[in-house]
Amino acid sequence: MSGLHEVQTGHGRLAGKVAIVTGAASGFGLAITQKFVSEGAKVVASDINADGLEKAFSSAATYATNVATISANVTVASDWDKMVETAVSKFGGLDIVVNNAGTSYKNKPTQEVTEAEFDRVMAVNVKSIFHSVPAVVPALKNRGGGSIINIASIGAMRPRPGLVWYNASKGAVANASKGLAAEFGKDQIRVNAICPLLSGTGLFEMFVGVPYTDENMKKFLFNVPLGRLTDPHDVANITSFLASDEGRFITGVNLEVDGGRAVGA
Repeated sequence: MSGLHEVQTGHGRLAGKVAIVTGAASGFGLAITQKFVSEGAKVVASDINADGLEKAFSSAATYATNVATISANVTVASDWDKMVETAVSKFGGLDIVVNNAGTSYKNKPTQEVTEAEFDRVMAVNVKSIFHSVPAVVPALKNRGGGSIINIASIGAMRPRPGLVWYNASKGAVANASKGLAAEFGKDQIRVNAICPLLSGTGLFEMFVGVPYTDENMKKFLFNVPLGRLTDPHDVANITSFLASDEGRFITGVNLEVDGGRAVGA
């Protein structure tokens, strides 16, 4: 991933827009925030990891005026109110919401998943979006509409053994995105979901269920036509497009950003 010092603001496709990005301290969320700022947006970057936020956004002068960080738990309704209040008070409104924060348990037989693991996955991945709606929709309506982008998973479209309840949570995200798109289209609020493949070798064993080795990676990528894992910038680029006016007639879509994995064997 490009260093933070390379991020530059400009009059890009998101100029004049204000966004909330959850899970912004690392991974997809960090890449999305970087991309949004480079395209001219102001961003409320939230994460439960306050130290991670500080590390991610304190070293570049660009972020002093374009990013407001807030430590938040997406499973708590009042934290969503704080995120929206920050967007309005610091940047004047809200146009874009990216529900990126998510979690999983390690790939394992379904009967070994604990109730605590199930509850955490459903709370972070699904309940977070439930709490986001009453907080963000009024603010989006005040701007004449906007864009909500939910980060799901290719597991929502192509569930596999070992991550049944994680995949089910992301299936709920994909389904809810379509329902919300249908309900709030009249308010010019677009809602879409992005379904990426896993990103980064550090997550390989958690999601695939076998240790990361060259041989195991080769076997996994055999079923990915484009032959690699997702890069965070792949997700950031398509998120930026969906958030922009270039995507103004796209809503209710679950977009697979998976290198063709969903059509693989």
